[in-house]
Amino acid sequence: MVNIDNNQNSFNEVLVLIQKAKRKVYKQANNILITLYWDIGHYISDKITKEGWGKSTVKELANYIKKEDASIGGFSEQNIWRMKQLYETYKDNEKLLPLVREVSWTNNLTIMSGRKSDEEKEFYLRETIRNNYSKRELERQIYSSTFERTLLGNEKLSPLVRELPQDTKDVFKDTYVLELLGLPKKHKEKDLQSAIVHSLKEFILELGVGFAFIGQEYRVSVGDEDFYIDLLFSHRYLQCLVAFELKIDKFKPSHLGQLEFYLEALDRDVKAPHENPSIGVLLCREKNDKVVEYALSRSLSPTVIADYETELIPKKLLKRKVEELYRLYEGES
Repeated sequence: MVNIDNNQNSFNEVLVLIQKAKRKVYKQANNILITLYWDIGHYISDKITKEGWGKSTVKELANYIKKEDASIGGFSEQNIWRMKQLYETYKDNEKLLPLVREVSWTNNLTIMSGRKSDEEKEFYLRETIRNNYSKRELERQIYSSTFERTLLGNEKLSPLVRELPQDTKDVFKDTYVLELLGLPKKHKEKDLQSAIVHSLKEFILELGVGFAFIGQEYRVSVGDEDFYIDLLFSHRYLQCLVAFELKIDKFKPSHLGQLEFYLEALDRDVKAPHENPSIGVLLCREKNDKVVEYALSRSLSPTVIADYETELIPKKLLKRKVEELYRLYEGES
């Protein structure tokens, strides 16, 4: 008698092999394509510099390619200029070039657009590779200023979070943008929690790679009493539980006690032996950085204090905050 379950398991193993091979082929093909575009960009850049090629010559080249081999696509006049841009953007940056070859042409164009610093380009290249972003997902990360918010989040991590055995760099943000949840400006904590759970895919995209949802109103029992954590996640790379407490008002130091209690309960009774200490995220409607600094300086638990916005934050505002932070550190040094 044929065992259907065993057959399906065997079939799945074959399917996994096929899928792995397809990903490998795509990666190799993309690497070859980006290398080709790089070489053409290099060639065009040299011709412009040394022989005075201009728009008309590049247009003639595009028409020549199309005429000689109509089956070749992707070599329009506009795209050839973009190849030149790719070369000139990264020609003096050997650190980023290997990353460029791992990202699709469409996403490379998205990352190259605008006046991004090398640090910002590197951030989005690495995030795209790590998260396998589609064009739409990558654009959302850029439009919502993920780079600036993550940079600020890194700088404002509490000492206890920095001292954890796991590397928490680039994991948490100073501000989370929840415009995709469709929340009105005035809302209750239950509204916020429900919107997150109902739009979990969008919320995890905002949180970043590695987060996996465990539960809403997650119960922990201490003594004869039950307590409920608003949202509980695990993080694949940090190898720990991450508890989210939601507050629709301004951060108050008194909020910390509740979250610290939850983290103690998780570490004693829930986390697996191989997992690292749990981390808490207090997500507030707004916060005063100085109050947060004072509150966290005596905190006994690894906690992140962040605020959230229901609309996109103006990029200029976040850039100004980053610049102010740099000036502050320069003054201290």
